Amino acid sequence: MSDDPETLRQIEELAADDRPLLVLDVDDVVLEFIRPFPKFLERRGLHLTLTSFRLTGNIAEKASGRLVEQPEVTALLDEFFHSQADWQTVTEGAAEALALFGDRVEIVMLTAMFHRHRAARRAHLDALGLPYPLLSSPPKWPRGRRWHGCAAAAAVRSLSSTTSPTTSSRRASRCRTPISFT
Repeated sequence: MSDDPETLRQIEELAADDRPLLVLDVDDVVLEFIRPFPKFLERRGLHLTLTSFRLTGNIAEKASGRLVEQPEVTALLDEFFHSQADWQTVTEGAAEALALFGDRVEIVMLTAMFHRHRAARRAHLDALGLPYPLLSSPPKWPRGRRWHGCAAAAAVRSLSSTTSPTTSSRRASRCRTPISFT
């Protein structure tokens, strides 16, 4: 379970639900991130180098080549997420895929952003026709912790299965509804 009090509060707000739980990351799963972010940087005289899997150490000033330090990266992400409606669009096919689930699953969106951006993210998702519950968690929040009684990674169950669900995760037995893709 998260140690963050605000994330815990958000989890408690979720309705009790017996349907299978589908937890989706927002950035680069439901909303585009890696396509608009370099454009955002370009407008600020910066570019993304992609020499590693982190933003810190991969954003450089175009003119000097100086790598942007962590505090500057945090400020850039704050600015990007503050104006996310100007930059982020629905990932191709995401809205249609979610609509296929209909009422058969409980869909929850998870975003690793500071809580101060949650209202803007919520408004943006609503404007895009994605009214699913949203959990924000600080970017340093450890992934894979127990959440809602199960590991998020084991939270997908075959929608067509009428027999007991199977799973590749040993921790799935703690889930409300263990899930697998078959």
